[in-house]
Amino acid sequence: MCKFGALGHNNNCLPLASMSFGICLYSCIPAKKEASHSSEMVTQLLFGERYKIVKQEGDWIEILTSSDSYSCFIHAKQHQAMSEKEHAELEKHPKVYVRDVVQTIFSKTDHAHFPVTIGSQLPHFKNGEFSIGNRAYHYDGSLTYSNDKKTAKEVLDTAYLFLHAPYLWGGRSPFGIDCSGFTQLVLKLNGYALPRDAYQQVELGKPLGFVEEAEAGDLAFFDNEEGRIVHVGILLNNHEIIHASGSVRIDKFDHYGIFNQQQNRGYTHTLRVIKRLL
Repeated sequence: MCKFGALGHNNNCLPLASMSFGICLYSCIPAKKEASHSSEMVTQLLFGERYKIVKQEGDWIEILTSSDSYSCFIHAKQHQAMSEKEHAELEKHPKVYVRDVVQTIFSKTDHAHFPVTIGSQLPHFKNGEFSIGNRAYHYDGSLTYSNDKKTAKEVLDTAYLFLHAPYLWGGRSPFGIDCSGFTQLVLKLNGYALPRDAYQQVELGKPLGFVEEAEAGDLAFFDNEEGRIVHVGILLNNHEIIHASGSVRIDKFDHYGIFNQQQNRGYTHTLRVIKRLL
């Protein structure tokens, strides 16, 4: 029996050793903490994102994402094999990302359109065309590149595109996103690579001594009663923050933390540190 099903009618009935890498060919794939449908979703793979296979557990594949080495599980039916050679070749070149909030891609192989969201990757992109293995695609929307480091204003312009996106644990799209998925995706689209979770992201950048020193584009991190980093957002200035909490929203911010003025709830997050990455 072939355990790993490829997209569409093509099946990859190859031994695991022959398929040590994969790529997402769907709008997004839910990635779980454990090998189970009932397990919590810890992240999502967007179209064109690649991964390395660690092992197989029944109908589930444990993977490490190529962009941030994040460990998670995807279902075998959503796996698409990629050769080690092609994976290595893509690593050599700057990544091309979808810049539109939602856009369609035309599969010239299947003669069908399907949606992709902002941050999706387009391997081998040139003049509106790109390919993955023997599959050909067309895309004519907006683009951005991984080697193009943008200004703080451009970072904020990207962040505003996600306003009102609902909060979703493990989400990485405008249809549902969590706090660290939001910061990771926004910074990625502006040339800055971050790890997946807030407690990992806080290890990067230069710490600021005072809130008054904060500038647009700085990241603010917040902890819980045990001192664990549990939240992150992007500062618009030294008194406002855009972050994913219930939805992607703008709130007041000071040296104590985040104040939800709209709902008059007082401080909802306790400030731990501000980091400068730009």
